Amino acid sequence: MLRKTLRAQLREVRRSLPAAQRIAAADALAQRLLALPMLAQTDPSAGGYVAGYWAMDGEIGLHALQLGLPKGWIYCLPILHPDGTLRFAPWHPGDSLVTNRYGIPEPDISPDAALRADAMTLVLLPLVGFDAHCHRLGMGGGWYDRSFAFRNTQPAPPWLVGV
Repeated sequence: MLRKTLRAQLREVRRSLPAAQRIAAADALAQRLLALPMLAQTDPSAGGYVAGYWAMDGEIGLHALQLGLPKGWIYCLPILHPDGTLRFAPWHPGDSLVTNRYGIPEPDISPDAALRADAMTLVLLPLVGFDAHCHRLGMGGGWYDRSFAFRNTQPAPPWLVGV
């Protein structure tokens, strides 16, 4: 099946999920992610940057995760950078947002002032699904692929988790 067709079918299925099912899934996802060894540590010096995303088009929400992050962990949202990659900016509910060219809210700061992808500790990658070869299917723009291409030659971190 063509990736474009598979993407369209999977996006339609996720958009059709009832709101209660989406909320329950987001809560369950938050519990699983918060149980990851790196986030479950009680060491007060532990911490780092968690790159999330603003859920759109039926994507699973990350609000419960963001609100449950242990002390020392900083939630970030992506910002489109003119070089074709993503940068990341710390964001808390109530902080100022602007809408990017795709209609997605992002922190209202200069892209050059945002953190580079390699500064992240944990990255929650939005995905539509996986293809038959277990490759991530995103929305098709290649932003995450370009931003984390350095991971092809460098071992983690950041740790990449598809959601």
